[in-house]
Amino acid sequence: MPETPYLETREEVMFFDTDCGGVVHNLAYLRMIETNRTRLAALLGMKLRDMALTQLFPVVIRTEIDYRKPAVLGDELVIEGKLESVERVRFWCSFVMKRVVDNTVLITCRQALALVQMPQGKPQRLPEDWAERFAHLAAVKTKP
Repeated sequence: MPETPYLETREEVMFFDTDCGGVVHNLAYLRMIETNRTRLAALLGMKLRDMALTQLFPVVIRTEIDYRKPAVLGDELVIEGKLESVERVRFWCSFVMKRVVDNTVLITCRQALALVQMPQGKPQRLPEDWAERFAHLAAVKTKP
């Protein structure tokens, strides 16, 4: 079976990540996920410099997130990201965030993305080679 694109990133909870209750603010989790997703995109052939030149960007069109346990100041976190499924014009990535010291799952998240040509804001089909490279991740279509 072909390999599924996967990436781990690490973060340490800083002061600016926490809210007045001393726990990580919900937006900080999304920033950490975005760091992982951006680096995962580079593995898929979408490097930041190339995007800047072509003006073709993967844009988040949906986020599903479950906040299971809080992280606090000084926690070391690992974010595991992977390409989950591929369709014609969108793809899904999934993420799991864990506290390193005890391997506790803090966050689970899924995001749908589409490639958008800027500045027109026009959605584009995914690269042609993705259908072959990620055939094992093709979304299963079911009838309603």
